[in-house]
Amino acid sequence: MIIYNDTKKDLPVEQLHYLFYSVGWSSKDIPKDWLENFNISFINSTLVISAWANERLIGAVRVLSDKKFRSIIYDLVIDPAYQNKGIGRELVKRCIEHYPNSEWSLETSEKNIGFYEKIGFKRSKSVHFRIKGKYQPE
Repeated sequence: MIIYNDTKKDLPVEQLHYLFYSVGWSSKDIPKDWLENFNISFINSTLVISAWANERLIGAVRVLSDKKFRSIIYDLVIDPAYQNKGIGRELVKRCIEHYPNSEWSLETSEKNIGFYEKIGFKRSKSVHFRIKGKYQPE
């Protein structure tokens, strides 16, 4: 049975890091200070929804939002052993339920486009710019 939680932002750093590592978004071994702060982006987000199997974190998503007009999904991550079971879809659905009148956007990789299109997202014609931060890989 999967339990969803939309009140806990301070996710266990070891479990959150494992999720990121399991999908290839992080190295297995990271500096201790990085691991100690691995959940800081979740703690500082507007909304965090997590999925749990018993006491094990198996999925999470974080949102930055003004809670009215615009919301952005970041870091939707599901343990590979639990992918294709509707957990990602449920996490996104729950995000949208929190701010149902908001415009929703996200950035994703080519391999994930189909997932987002199936749940109602459409490609934007706007241009996306960014400046990489210190902790983003090349």
